[in-house]
Amino acid sequence: MEKVNVLGAGMTKFDKYLNRSLSFLGQEALSNALADSGIDISKIEAAYVGNAMAGAILGQESIRGQVVLSGTELEGLPVYNVENACASGSTAFHLAWMSIASGMYDVVLALGVEKLFHKDKMKTFNAFRGSTNVEALHSFPGKGNNDAQSMFMDVYAQEAREHMNKYGTTIETIAQVAVKNSFNGSLNPYAQYQQAKSLGEVMNSRMISDPIRLLMCSPIGDGAAAIILCSEKIAAQYSTKSIYVASSVVLSGKTKTSDDKDPAGTRTALKAYELAGIGANEVGVVEVHDGAAPGEIWAYEHLGLCSKGEGGNLLLSGETQIDGKIPVNPSGGLIAKGHPVGATGIAQIVELTWQMRGEARQRQIKNKPKVGLAYNNGGYLNGESAAISINILKS
Repeated sequence: MEKVNVLGAGMTKFDKYLNRSLSFLGQEALSNALADSGIDISKIEAAYVGNAMAGAILGQESIRGQVVLSGTELEGLPVYNVENACASGSTAFHLAWMSIASGMYDVVLALGVEKLFHKDKMKTFNAFRGSTNVEALHSFPGKGNNDAQSMFMDVYAQEAREHMNKYGTTIETIAQVAVKNSFNGSLNPYAQYQQAKSLGEVMNSRMISDPIRLLMCSPIGDGAAAIILCSEKIAAQYSTKSIYVASSVVLSGKTKTSDDKDPAGTRTALKAYELAGIGANEVGVVEVHDGAAPGEIWAYEHLGLCSKGEGGNLLLSGETQIDGKIPVNPSGGLIAKGHPVGATGIAQIVELTWQMRGEARQRQIKNKPKVGLAYNNGGYLNGESAAISINILKS
């Protein structure tokens, strides 16, 4: 397999953009990635575009990537449209990586773009129903009946209660995820929310799905993120900042049996570590899918950053803060940076790239990390995430 390098990284600020189109956001992220890469757009040979909700919210059911890139010099190229719920962007990245690793292309674009805000908020929340089995909503946690919020908050709430009951984790400990990530987001000019929150503010915010409070949840948002990937021979011509993809893994959740000891996240992590030739203890920076605060706690455990049940203690130790031993979500995570679902997975990789280059400004991790990991989930099926993506970068 060919070695695959990250040549350029760029994104929009995640925010509310009622008057900006999907194309406007996608092309802004593309422009930023091109400027970062130093390569001309004419060198790009194909585009992989991740989007999850444009059909349900905007009525753009098909050819989303072609529409987003219309009017650019990428017209006429192969455009691959990728939908995999909240893992749409990271799955597009995975396919882009494969296309270069196989030798098919030398330079490709991985783009994630989403517009979740709509003047009718119920339309947005109802769109999330398509990220599970719509014929089995009666068995979904909370039965998927609350149209006034994302139904996935009921999933996080159920798993939070289970973790609390089994391991003694407190809701105050879980809330510290939101405290940490809101502080990180306050340092990130691309974050949707840039105001640090105290534990009291988090705990006193409105209850969403017991025990999850509002400030423990990721917001809906609009935005785009882009990565330009290239072969090693192209990277040598354009860049002295060598960041390459050590492994890229996408798996699906499955119905659990008595033989299954590990959740889908752990199975994906073990495969990603094996392909990258590293252990969990070698990772220097991590971006995880904190759709709600409990998600970061069990991500620690799935990734082997700590033992099962010890996620809360790892958080309280301070080791996952920006100045800790293993910083997690220095971008602010989904809770502060935002979660325009099709863009989320690629935005995680953009953050890793900036951190590993030493370009993250106020939130820069001391001693540039040599290994970064992005953990992105999507959908819910058979009791676990329907899509799981882990990408590991090395410098």
